Amino acid sequence: MPHAITNDNVRLYFEEAGSGTPIIFLHEFAADHTNWEPQLRYFSRGHRCIAYSARGYTPSDVPLSADVYTYKHFYTDALAVLDHLEIAQAHFVGLSMGSYSSLQIGLNAPERALSMTLAAVGSGSNLENLDAFRAQCRANAEQYEAIGSVEVAKLTREAPSRIPFLLKDPRGHADFYAALARHDAKGSANTMRSFQGGRPSIYTMTDAIRRVPTPALILCGDEDDNCIAPSLFLKQHLPAAGLAFFPKSGHVLNLEEPALFNEMVERFIALVEAGRWPVRDPRSLVAAPV
Repeated sequence: MPHAITNDNVRLYFEEAGSGTPIIFLHEFAADHTNWEPQLRYFSRGHRCIAYSARGYTPSDVPLSADVYTYKHFYTDALAVLDHLEIAQAHFVGLSMGSYSSLQIGLNAPERALSMTLAAVGSGSNLENLDAFRAQCRANAEQYEAIGSVEVAKLTREAPSRIPFLLKDPRGHADFYAALARHDAKGSANTMRSFQGGRPSIYTMTDAIRRVPTPALILCGDEDDNCIAPSLFLKQHLPAAGLAFFPKSGHVLNLEEPALFNEMVERFIALVEAGRWPVRDPRSLVAAPV
């Protein structure tokens, strides 16, 4: 089985398909590399596609200490996968947790990113509720440790942002939660405790975000309530960002609406590669009232 080795000697399982300009896919908390299959099958027709399971998600390694599951570990892990494959630059396509890591690449290693697709990004960013969000993450981590992934999957399958997926595609929704039930409980607990519960809010990064030149596509479901305001915030502050909302959609955009997701990302990447996704023209800005 192919694995990349991180800076702290964690093995990350990856799969790749196709040839051409690289695209690397970064999954969300409740997913793993397998949830990008509709995208690997589509984009590998014209690109070299890489999907990997983050640390804590088998068949990648599951470190025992929560100390090595910070957001810094996660975004540098993506770079370690590219380094292992001797890829200097790639298009980054992330969902939720993977979008946060992709944004961190733009902030900390912009020379590695040809573009960033930030889907379902920013839940838990609200500064007014940040302490409560972090407390809930700690409680969720304890839940994984107490009852295991099978029971957690049963309890979370009807979370509000997952209902649109259930209504549109009950079979796909069932498959998704069957996969979640197989996740390593310790890895999920550590990820929830340190990454989810410890990452800085994107609202604390305004000045840095304004300096990110990387072309960005922000995608959000219009029924993914916790991501709507952060998506608008990123559109406002990322210099080269476009924003699209998916109607009647929740959090799992690449599986809820795979055809629309693929179409939007394909168009974005084509425009980036043609040099036609510039920073926003200041003439399009509406002057603030005096």
